[in-house]
Amino acid sequence: MARERTDSYEEIKEQQGLGQELTLFNDEINSFDFVIDTLVEVCGHDSISAEQCTMVAHFNGKCVIKEGGSDELEPIGKEMTNRGLSISIN
Repeated sequence: MARERTDSYEEIKEQQGLGQELTLFNDEINSFDFVIDTLVEVCGHDSISAEQCTMVAHFNGKCVIKEGGSDELEPIGKEMTNRGLSISIN
């Protein structure tokens, strides 16, 4: 019996239009509290995950803060940029 091909997680995300990642980059300008508050207000994070993402970005230089389609991520990215945060969508 032939085995059916199973799509990878990445292929499934791409097929569903979820293949984009919103990445936050560390900067020396914004305070931890400001970044945490922005992640809560703009991205819908709870305070604990917002704090964790902020710390990861601080120590690693960047952190993927949200995955989704470009229709969802672009307005979020624009608002974060308007607030002075450094982000990318890939």
